[in-house]
Amino acid sequence: MVQFVSDYYLWIKAFHVIFVTCWMAGIFYLPRLFVYHVETNHSETKKTFEIMERKLYRGIMTPSMYLSVLLGSLLLFIPGTLASGYIHLKILCVFLLIMFHFYLNHCRLQLAQGKNTKTSRFFRIINELPLVLLIIIVICVIVKPF
Repeated sequence: MVQFVSDYYLWIKAFHVIFVTCWMAGIFYLPRLFVYHVETNHSETKKTFEIMERKLYRGIMTPSMYLSVLLGSLLLFIPGTLASGYIHLKILCVFLLIMFHFYLNHCRLQLAQGKNTKTSRFFRIINELPLVLLIIIVICVIVKPF
């Protein structure tokens, strides 16, 4: 496995970055759709948001998350990676992003079922959480502070 990863390291890394970018775009956009969804009173518009939210979550975000995690896991086979202190913080932040991803699905389903109790302000606030995690992850990967 180590030899495979070493031979294809740059390809794996490139596709990892591509899928992380797709996943993060969805992570940032879905709560914004929730804001608009909550703020509208028009039933046709609500239906449109439900379709957009479902397609974004199931068609783009979730496959991108799985591929990001798969490719990122392959990169862990590079010798010395797990011995680096920063990687543990990065893995924790990725785990939190995954939990956030699944929480967004919970919110999506609540909205689709008409059971939402959250305000548009709530969705605006939680929209900032993945940015904090992304900043920590990028600093860990680029700066490798420890």
